[in-house]
Amino acid sequence: MENPGFRPYAEIERFLSFVPLPIKEIALELRNLVAENCPQATERILWGGLAYHDPAKGGPVKGAICQIELKKDHVRLGFIHGVRLVDPHGLLTGQRLSKRYVVVNSYQEAPWEAISALIQGAAELDSATFGPIDSVDE
Repeated sequence: MENPGFRPYAEIERFLSFVPLPIKEIALELRNLVAENCPQATERILWGGLAYHDPAKGGPVKGAICQIELKKDHVRLGFIHGVRLVDPHGLLTGQRLSKRYVVVNSYQEAPWEAISALIQGAAELDSATFGPIDSVDE
């Protein structure tokens, strides 16, 4: 993976060293998808996971692309601006005003192409162009 904004692989390996292997495999595949879809991204170890943002658009919140959140038995791929993403496969869940996420329970069963499309869509968002968000029905 050639991406100057990404942390060295050895650092990511150390960060993931205490994570169960199935969770680590999912996290590394998601990281690869971010690298493929977002060559402009900066990677940070942040909030207990891996966070990606476009520095040309802002920092970890304003320029957010996605966040890989490590859980005990699954991985959540979070999108701070997820409510604005097109999600034809209905993968996104969550009830917050803007944030949405995809739960990935299994490497083998993950819809990788659809997840890749969500990452690409998030990379194309620009928070400078956002208008107000309609309230979410609960």
